[in-house]
Amino acid sequence: MIGRIPVLDVRPSVDCGRRPAKSVVGEAFDITATVFREGHDAVAANVVLRGPNGRGAPWTPMRETAPGTDLWAATVAPAVEGRWSYLVEGWGDPVATWRRTARLKVPAGVDTELVFAEGAALHDRAAAGVPKSKGRREVVLAAADALRDTSRPAADRLAAALAPEVDEVLARYPLREMVTASKRLPLLVERKRALFGSWYEFFPRSEGARVPDGTPEGASSEGAPVPGRAPEAAAEAARLGGTFRTAAERLPAIAAMGFDVVYLPPVHPIGETFRKGRNNALSAGPDDVGVPWAVGSAYGGHDAVHPDLGTLDDFDAFVRRATALRLEVALDLALQCSPDHPWVKEHPQWFRHRPDGGIAYAENPPKKYQDIYPLHFDEDMAGLVAETLRIVRFWMSHGVRIFRVDNPHTKPVVFWEQVLSDINRTDPDVIFLAEAFTRPAMLRTLAAIGFQQSYTYFTWRNSKREITEYLTEISTETSAYLRPNLFVNTPDILHSYLQKGGRTAFEVRAVLAATLSPSWGVYSGFELCENTPLREGSEEYLHSEKYELRPRDWEAAEREGRTIAPLISALNRIRRRSPALQQLRNLHFHKTTDDSVIAFSKAAAGTRGSNTVLVVANLDPHHTHETTVSLDMPRLGFDWHEPLLVRDELTGETYHWGRANYVRLEPRSVPAHVFTVLRPSPPIGGSPTS
Repeated sequence: MIGRIPVLDVRPSVDCGRRPAKSVVGEAFDITATVFREGHDAVAANVVLRGPNGRGAPWTPMRETAPGTDLWAATVAPAVEGRWSYLVEGWGDPVATWRRTARLKVPAGVDTELVFAEGAALHDRAAAGVPKSKGRREVVLAAADALRDTSRPAADRLAAALAPEVDEVLARYPLREMVTASKRLPLLVERKRALFGSWYEFFPRSEGARVPDGTPEGASSEGAPVPGRAPEAAAEAARLGGTFRTAAERLPAIAAMGFDVVYLPPVHPIGETFRKGRNNALSAGPDDVGVPWAVGSAYGGHDAVHPDLGTLDDFDAFVRRATALRLEVALDLALQCSPDHPWVKEHPQWFRHRPDGGIAYAENPPKKYQDIYPLHFDEDMAGLVAETLRIVRFWMSHGVRIFRVDNPHTKPVVFWEQVLSDINRTDPDVIFLAEAFTRPAMLRTLAAIGFQQSYTYFTWRNSKREITEYLTEISTETSAYLRPNLFVNTPDILHSYLQKGGRTAFEVRAVLAATLSPSWGVYSGFELCENTPLREGSEEYLHSEKYELRPRDWEAAEREGRTIAPLISALNRIRRRSPALQQLRNLHFHKTTDDSVIAFSKAAAGTRGSNTVLVVANLDPHHTHETTVSLDMPRLGFDWHEPLLVRDELTGETYHWGRANYVRLEPRSVPAHVFTVLRPSPPIGGSPTS
């Protein structure tokens, strides 16, 4: 039923208010609603937040986004973690109605004394709701007295009631009539890492590994080592995989690049039955190490570590070393089994059996995973929920507070809803990243039911139109519940843009991912621009690290200039000192005359002042492009014809810009600008070009 003052379409609202909208501590976002009333009397609105303790916070006034639209908005930023709620109140504003009437009638000499009498009575009523402290009530009462003072000119009496000091008091303590509240909606406020962070994925078994004679893991189809590969590794007589202890030696370099999260693929025992060989061969040789996602062997299952990696004590030492470097460890949660997993014998009801009695292996046509059994949830959902909770809490007890979930879209949504709600009820700081490379409905639903972050389709969005449309969608339409993590590559995904674009393509994609989204990630080897596919048209890597060891000589790559690690480090430094890049819902695209050049900005205002970042990138990794960038100046906090100063955070150079700006971007030297927008004081001469 509509109230006395209609308050409609309150947003954000997830699943019609049945699920909470999401935010993180200190994240600013807008709550909007349609608020109106009959006739011409003034209406106003405000937001009322209620914190985790159940107490209401001071209400926040809303603003009409544009005159005559009836759309009202207020920016809020919850200060603590927990379960909040919010509602919108609409109300009649009799003082605003009177002011509008008085401004018209008094100068025209129409009903002047009647208007003043009505105004004085309204100000008396308003003063009753103003605290007596600091003289605020007296300010409003003085306005009422002035309206009654017939010894003063009419213009002076009106001016006294419209004085700025009266505005200030009544803005804080308005006279509200017919207050009507919307339905209260839930809001979940989580820790900042749920929104903002830089992720680095690597295989511990490759760090410090040695490989046998022959074509080395990671070699090209011609047998030449990939960039960054240690030549001596191919000459070892016997294979020796890396361990948690050798992998820990890589952590300082990862931290030095500015990453926040180090993500490990499954570290559990790997099955022997139907083990895959190199390049996904169906038959494995004696030295083939298997796919980490084929979890389980005689050594144990999801609560064990592969003996070649070390022991649980070694894993704990790895976590401690990461923590000392201010890195969080994310662990893969891959709910599937090799045929050798203990679950196969202990819990046969957890698998789908074929008519011949065998268990069906996993398939994602045309891909076949003969070494993996998927779980079947319909026979014993409660048992699988309980076991998954046990596994997650086991690794939580070993210092893991972030889980990257493999293929969550192949499990029932109701299963994840139970698991995530149970974990986050007791441990709200635990974060789950959904590897939901699937249809939009499933991706969005998994986010809505509790996953804190989601992989996205960013890898396959490479043109200006694709990027603009998709990032607009995930920064607006789904931003209340789906937080994107823009991984530039994964062990499964080497997009053709990277395969054919060379080093410049890697640089451009890094700039885009690191600035378009608060969370981004890279899979190890991206910084070396590894780009050889298994075959033409394939997104699989040749000599994929999923199937074999891939040790890399990081020091040689750095010494020889074959790494973009310095760029990645710079991007992460910029992200950490730019509040604008730590938010999702503040993305705005600007016009360019060349479709190979994209321009966008992100702005933020906080206690440390405002921050605006402007990015201009050449999407063509092969050719130089020239364009005019037309800036939406108000979105940057400037008037249309006001000058601005921009500082390129990648080079330190500054430029004087304005509404229209010429840009030339050369792939081999300057494929992108990452500007901080400054306000020149005073404006000085200079070229508006870069």
